[in-house]
Amino acid sequence: MEIEESVRDKPMIKLFVMTIIYLAVMGGLIFGAAGRLDWPMAWAYLVILLASTIVLLSLGDREMLFVRAGKEKGAKTWDQFLANVSFLLFWPGSTIVAGLDYGRLHLSPSIPMPVRLIAMLAFAVGLAFSVWAMVANKFFVKFVQIQTDREHVVITNGPYAYVRHPGYAGSLLSFISLPVALGSLWALLPASVGLSLWVVRTYLEDQTLHKELDGYSEYASRVRWRLVPGIW
Repeated sequence: MEIEESVRDKPMIKLFVMTIIYLAVMGGLIFGAAGRLDWPMAWAYLVILLASTIVLLSLGDREMLFVRAGKEKGAKTWDQFLANVSFLLFWPGSTIVAGLDYGRLHLSPSIPMPVRLIAMLAFAVGLAFSVWAMVANKFFVKFVQIQTDREHVVITNGPYAYVRHPGYAGSLLSFISLPVALGSLWALLPASVGLSLWVVRTYLEDQTLHKELDGYSEYASRVRWRLVPGIW
């Protein structure tokens, strides 16, 4: 395919540079909000974010990575709205609130370090699950769309054998755990709103795939759960 050949010729260095810029901005926002650099859990957060991104860039489908990095055509308008608002609430919203809370305002009660470490581990596990989904699914783009130009098919391997939307499932665990790991209960407020929109996205995306993607209904009859096995 011409698309695949053009993507194959693109240097990966562009994606690595975009990643470094993104991580630098995230680091600047969280440490700038806190007004201090001596925050081990914030450094741990950035290291985990960097590690997960390196894994994705190393193992993810190249065409998918470049599609995600560019302007996606054919995306559902409602999903672009929900995704962008959710993203702002998660990153940088909850991390900025956490920085202000932890470094300047000190509004949250002290969270024991063992609890924060467990929460950071949960953040890493959730992020890893999402990255696994992106590596397993070469059609994993930012916004809901049926990618007819890429011969879109249902993905059933990897984490998709357990839940129908593993990317969202991993994100839910990560975003609800990160504020606790950073020591800010107030940061749970924007994260919770974002998570609510994430659940709405899951429902609407599921309905879209049932209607527009061949084979999805059969797949859904085998894999019953959207996000959490045994619950929903």
